Amino acid sequence: MEKGTLVEFQVKGSSRLGVLDRPEGKKNWVVLDDQGQSHTVHPRSLTFQLTGQVFEPDSVSDIVAEAADYIDPSNLEVAWELLSETNESTDPVALAQLLFSDQGAAFCYAAHQMLSADKIYFKQKGDRYEPRPASQVQELLHQIEKEAQRKAEWEGFLSRVRQRLAGESVEWHKSDRPRIEVIEKLALWGEESNQKAPAQEILSALERGFSPESAFNLLVDLGVWQPHENLELRKRQIPVDFSEALLTMAQHRLSNPPPDADANRLDLTGLKTYTIDDESTREIDDALSVETLADGQQRLWVHIADPTRWLIPGDDLDLEARRRCTTVYLPTGMVPMFPLELATGPMSLIQGEVHCALSFGVVLTEAGAIADYQIAASLVKPTYRLTYEDVDEMLDLGIQAEPELLAIAHWAKVREQWRAQQGAINIHMPETSIRVSQVEEQESIEIKVLDDSPARELVAEMMILAGEVAARYGHDHALAMPFRSQPQPELPPDEELMQLPSALVRYSAIRRCMPRSEMGITPARHATLGLEGYSQVTSPIRRYTDLLAHFQIKAHLRGEPLPFSSEEITELTQGVSSGAYEAVLVERQTKRYWALEYLRRQGFDYVWSVMLLRWLREGDRLGLVMFEDLGLELPMRFERNVELGERLQVQITQANPRQDIIRMAEVSAPSQAEAHAEVTEAASS
Repeated sequence: MEKGTLVEFQVKGSSRLGVLDRPEGKKNWVVLDDQGQSHTVHPRSLTFQLTGQVFEPDSVSDIVAEAADYIDPSNLEVAWELLSETNESTDPVALAQLLFSDQGAAFCYAAHQMLSADKIYFKQKGDRYEPRPASQVQELLHQIEKEAQRKAEWEGFLSRVRQRLAGESVEWHKSDRPRIEVIEKLALWGEESNQKAPAQEILSALERGFSPESAFNLLVDLGVWQPHENLELRKRQIPVDFSEALLTMAQHRLSNPPPDADANRLDLTGLKTYTIDDESTREIDDALSVETLADGQQRLWVHIADPTRWLIPGDDLDLEARRRCTTVYLPTGMVPMFPLELATGPMSLIQGEVHCALSFGVVLTEAGAIADYQIAASLVKPTYRLTYEDVDEMLDLGIQAEPELLAIAHWAKVREQWRAQQGAINIHMPETSIRVSQVEEQESIEIKVLDDSPARELVAEMMILAGEVAARYGHDHALAMPFRSQPQPELPPDEELMQLPSALVRYSAIRRCMPRSEMGITPARHATLGLEGYSQVTSPIRRYTDLLAHFQIKAHLRGEPLPFSSEEITELTQGVSSGAYEAVLVERQTKRYWALEYLRRQGFDYVWSVMLLRWLREGDRLGLVMFEDLGLELPMRFERNVELGERLQVQITQANPRQDIIRMAEVSAPSQAEAHAEVTEAASS
């Protein structure tokens, strides 16, 4: 190192070109830059030096300017190809000679700039640069290309988002979907999201706050989600739509049904047959008949839709139904277990059409016990499609033109009394139906209380009867099939229950004691129903465990090997039951969301009548109240002493369905104290 040597050095992280002026101490040098300013540098800070010539500081600017004209990174590829063939290393001086046939200062500095900035073709080793292997160069070029693509996609995504937020129509690209998904995950899972970092990057770029609410609002603003998007449905990953392949397969089944394994079906098309459902029901999976036998006895027939006629165990339609586990009924509509073309078409028992069914024929004793039964793959032709309201009216008027319907209603009453004698536990709490429909651009919410009615009780009793028959058949023939049971609850003594102030309070107390039902392949007592064995078989279009029972029973009726072994039934039952429970949670939470939205829309001036059903935490004055007009049950915290069964007048003071929060204030109270209520998941748990 000598005075006048041209060097490049580092100052605060940036490179400068200068000339060595004089030594400073034992190792350092004073360097003069193009402005004549001096810098004390250590030799380790020098990144380039050109020896053999003496330079003046005032020549540095010209060298930098001239070198800039020769810096072209594409030249490195040419040099790399030439040097790779001989596997020679190079340095700035040698590269200047190779590329420019000149070793002047500007050319050497240009060569240095290209080599030091290069990340593809050459690798520095000491003062020399070695050509990288061809495979490594190709990989580096691929990475750079991918990074450029990623950057272009990122900028394109932000551009489309901003266009959409400005009200313009955009066509989303395939590469946009993963970025939208990370926003969805933040909206769904918040702090538990495993994609928080990329979500934060997007929200920050759009100058939006980082929170689940912000993510949700962005998705709504983009039109990706609706303002009332069902987050519970998304969280539990319940599929809403069917794949094109499944829909195509369903269409093929309609035009080319598989051979009917039950070719010799029992023809019951001559019986007067009733289907009884809500008016909106589309999956019609049960019908009722009564037959008068030669000896004057009556045989009840419970006809259940036979979707197995259209399935083959293990085919794609069956596997999809197994994955879905159940039809999910939401206020906004149903999410079916089968494609609707099948579920509401040939699988359903449609009025006036001949359909395949699995029919349960039962002769009862005068007391209501099963005296005789039979199960048969059948053909039925529903005569009437009736609503519960139709049947209630017909029974109330005692329509003599429909003696079959009156007979079914009579036997339903007999069965109800018989089950009560067997220890059945009746809980008559109001059931609420919530329906949401689209009216122009606004959702219309209708809440209806489904009171106990003769028609609903009639249908329920007949379905329970079919379940008892199925369980008895499975037990008698040792079939591996799903059985539902319920342990006997420990109920409060009758004297204690009778001291409670109202029937609703008593039923609430009883319900609190009821254990969850269980599913297994061994029949056991079902405490609530008062039956020693019970198997759900009446909804095979919308419950997969019912479908499993059909597969097993029908195979046994034909004398064929069962489609599923005990081990398979056990495994399937456990998996499907778990999935069905998840669906129930979605139904409950969705129903609750729309209930809170309904209350929010009624405004803060509306006065509601509620009744305290039971205490959740009496010490904290946290109780469960029922909105009597709506049949809704919500937790409420009181600031005064309230008695079980007491009725209160309340107004909504705040409602946020998305956060599952509602607050109420008592309109008046004997103490003139205002009672506040909070509804949160924490409180409800």
